[in-house]
Amino acid sequence: MPRLPQLTEDDSGLLDETRRRLGRVPNLYAALANGPAALGGYLAMRDRLAEGVLGPRLREQLALLIAQENDCTYCVSAHTLRGSKMGLGEKELLLTRDAADADPHAEAVLLIAREVVRRRGRVGDAELARARAAGVSDAELAEVVAHVALNTLSNYFNHLAQPELDFPEVTA
Repeated sequence: MPRLPQLTEDDSGLLDETRRRLGRVPNLYAALANGPAALGGYLAMRDRLAEGVLGPRLREQLALLIAQENDCTYCVSAHTLRGSKMGLGEKELLLTRDAADADPHAEAVLLIAREVVRRRGRVGDAELARARAAGVSDAELAEVVAHVALNTLSNYFNHLAQPELDFPEVTA
């Protein structure tokens, strides 16, 4: 049972904008709308990162990996569904959750993201050197940390609010 109300309307218009963009309002957003500044900040950061150097597939993989690392079943479920709709197969989705990918560059991005999550940003010199040797750019490194922050926000909020799962369940 949700611990915070899942709103259907808000004074800020953010839920209407979400409904227009996505065709519906995921329960995470409906619960986060209890704090309009929180929802607005989350959506603004998400939108800006969509304009970054990391492509849609890798952004989705990062979201799935971070959800797995943060033990967030809601987000693992959501990003498994989104990843499959983007063409990631079942094996690729499972590999992503373990920071692995057939593409060495994508895998390097996932590995450094996992280190950021696990070490709370205190990535060692050797791990950073491995990422750079695999071609991970400074811009990508900056965006990886931003994606960790964005997705950790949604993961932690889900732990607090416990919105009703509105995706096929995939246990973290």
